[in-house]
Amino acid sequence: MIDYQNFVLDNGLKVYVHQDITLPTATVNLLYDVGSRDEDEAKTGFAHLFEHLMFGGSINIPSFDEPLQLVGGENNAFTSPDITNYYVSLPSDNLETAFWLESDRMLSLSFDPQVLEVQRKVVIEEYKQQYLNQPYGDAYMKLKALVYKVHPYRWATIGKDIQHIENASMEDVKSFFHKFYIPNNAILVVSGNVVFDDVRRLAEKWFGPIPSGNKYKRNLPQEPLQKEARVEHVEADVPLDAIYKAYHIPDRLSQHYYTADLLSDVLGRGKSSRLHQELVNKRRLFSNINAYISGSIDPGTLNIHGKVSKDVSLEEAESGIQEVLLSVMEGPMDEEELQKVKNQAEASIVFSEMELLNRSMNLAYAALLGNPDLVNLESDFIQKVTAKHIQQMAKTHLMQENSSTVYYHAKQ
Repeated sequence: MIDYQNFVLDNGLKVYVHQDITLPTATVNLLYDVGSRDEDEAKTGFAHLFEHLMFGGSINIPSFDEPLQLVGGENNAFTSPDITNYYVSLPSDNLETAFWLESDRMLSLSFDPQVLEVQRKVVIEEYKQQYLNQPYGDAYMKLKALVYKVHPYRWATIGKDIQHIENASMEDVKSFFHKFYIPNNAILVVSGNVVFDDVRRLAEKWFGPIPSGNKYKRNLPQEPLQKEARVEHVEADVPLDAIYKAYHIPDRLSQHYYTADLLSDVLGRGKSSRLHQELVNKRRLFSNINAYISGSIDPGTLNIHGKVSKDVSLEEAESGIQEVLLSVMEGPMDEEELQKVKNQAEASIVFSEMELLNRSMNLAYAALLGNPDLVNLESDFIQKVTAKHIQQMAKTHLMQENSSTVYYHAKQ
C-alpha cells in the first residue's frame, strides 16, 4: 500500500508526497507528460534528446551532477513513447538540493550550442550502437513500423530517422522545451523520510515562481483496425533466424489491459510458460522465446519474439508458435496455471515496491493516468481476471489478421 498526500501549485505543478520514515533517504521523481508519441513526424527523437540535454547544465548551474554528488545523491532518467522521467535519490537531510537542481533546469535550461552538439553526438552514437551495429538491433524498429500505420508509436523512442537529430536546430530545441518542459505538464513525487509540510514549503519556494505555459492538448491519430496479417522479411549478418510478432491489444486504461498482461505471461513469461515449455524444452524449435505486452498508454501490442534453433526453418518455427496460440484459444486453462501467473504478477509488484524509487515512479505514472489510487489497485485487477477472460482475449486478439511479423533471416 502506497500512502500519499498531494497538492497543486498555482502554476499547475502536481505534487505527491509519500512518507516512509523507516529510511534515511528520499527520492524526487519528476515526470514530464511527453514522450516520442508527441513528436512531429519530421522531427522525431526530440524527447530522447532532451533526456540528455537536461543533464547539460542550466544558466546558473554548469553541471547537474556535481552538486548532487557532493551531498551523496545520484540521478538518472529515461524516455518512453509516453513519458520522460527524471529522478534523484539522496539522503533526506539534503532534500532541498534536489528541489534546487530540478527547478533550476526547468526554469533556465542552458541552451549552450556546445552542449547541444555534444549530446547530439552522444545520441547519434547510441543510435548506431544499439540499432544499426548490434545483431537484431533494428528488429523492433521494423516491427513498430509494420504494426502502426498512423499512430506515432510507429517510430522508436530514439527517432524514426537519425537525420532528424543530426539536423535539429537550436530553434527546434527551444520550441520543444517551452512546449513540454513546463510545470503544468509535470508531476512531482517526493518520497521517503520526508514531512508533507516541508515538501510543500520547498515546492512553493523552488517551483512556485516558475511560470506555467500553454497546456499541451494531445490529439493523436487513432490507429485503424488491422484487417489482414502483415509480414516483412529481413536478411542480415546475425547468428540465428528469428521471429518477431506483435498483436494489437487494448490501451492502458482498458478493463481488459490486465487480461492481456496475464495472457502474455501464460504464453511467454519464464521457463514454465507455454511457449518455452513446448517450443524450447520439448520440441527444440527455438533456443529462446518469450512474450510480453508493450504497456503503452494508447492501444499497444502483445509481442512474441524468439531465436530459432539452428537447422529449424522459419516456417516450422512459425507453425509451432501458432499451435501454442491455438492451445490457449481452444483448450481450457486449469486453475493452477492461472494462479501461477497471478502469483508471478503480484510478486513483481511486491518486489518492485520494496524500492523507494519504484514507489515514486509508480505513483507518478498512476497520477499521469488520471487516478493515483491505481497504484494500489493493481493486485485487485489481477485477481479479477479469470481463465475464461484470458481465453476470450486470445480468441479476439491473437488472430492472424491482427498480427504483424518480422522474419529475420540469418545470411547463409
